[in-house]
Amino acid sequence: MVSTYARIAGLSVEVEGYRLEGLELPVSSGFVRHTTVVHLYGGGEEGVGEDVTYEADEHERLQSAGAIHDLTGARSLDSFAELIGSLDLFPEGAPRVPVRRLYRRWAFESAALDLALRQAGLSLADALGRSAKPVRFVVSRRLPEPPTAEPLRTILAAYPGTRFKLDPTTDWTVELVEELAGLGAVEILDLKAAYRGTAVDQPPNPRLYQLVAEAFPEAVIEDPDLIEPATEEVMRPHHARISWDAVIHSVTDIDALPFPPRTLNIKPSRFGSLAALLATYDYCAEAGIRLYGGGQFELAAGRGQIQYLASLFHPDGPNDVAPLGYDGPEPEPGTPASPLEPAPSKTGFRWV
Repeated sequence: MVSTYARIAGLSVEVEGYRLEGLELPVSSGFVRHTTVVHLYGGGEEGVGEDVTYEADEHERLQSAGAIHDLTGARSLDSFAELIGSLDLFPEGAPRVPVRRLYRRWAFESAALDLALRQAGLSLADALGRSAKPVRFVVSRRLPEPPTAEPLRTILAAYPGTRFKLDPTTDWTVELVEELAGLGAVEILDLKAAYRGTAVDQPPNPRLYQLVAEAFPEAVIEDPDLIEPATEEVMRPHHARISWDAVIHSVTDIDALPFPPRTLNIKPSRFGSLAALLATYDYCAEAGIRLYGGGQFELAAGRGQIQYLASLFHPDGPNDVAPLGYDGPEPEPGTPASPLEPAPSKTGFRWV
């Protein structure tokens, strides 16, 4: 059987140059999100991708350096990916968080895929022989300090059918958890045990793990700590609903998990390359692993691209790919409710 990546690897892409565009927006987690859009152009077309590196100064250095790499020429998409993989995309110094190299590589490879498809007059769905389907999504929220359910109630007042992905923290009380459970709208609990040195770190806490696992018996439990004996013991009865996110960058990472997963969160930017991402889709389909997509507060083309991939590969999952209008303190008027209707562009890797 032809692999998914093989369906696009041979596409021709002609690049005449590129430019970088900086974006920023305050978002619901209490910080200003910075991203950089990569615009590749050639043959009268333009392809776009988005670098979702989190550190603002990394974007400033990238944008100040400008288009310093020679990407010009006509080659296959696979050859372009090899070129990008050979370059130091952080020429001003190594990123503080090594995985950011994958994020930036994804920006260039996704822009190249968009450009190659537009030059060929194909949509991604056409190229892969798949149909775009309505995308079910959840809204991701980290509750304010002190934690309260009010942000969820605000969203539910405008969109009663909304489902949520929440980040439990050690200051959650029994009373708060009971209130949240009473909403009947929590679908994923992200324990964030794999994060280190970030603003969202959540150290292992057996009290918290037991509290939320028992209060939300149907929820997916994402990225728990299974190293500490106390949290591992609490999680042992719940292995069937454990999902992984932050540690998944390739098929190799899936094989290295402590037990075969039933569910995974696939964030395209974590994979860096199209080849690694599409190989993972193929692997999970064969293994019967249920997938849902994840986002990284994309501000532009990147958000549409993760919605597009969700529509092709896992439209019915609890996809953390909500429209940008949910990222503020309250939903922007006119923001669509779940599910998102299919909106692939006629050509390219874009969701309009």
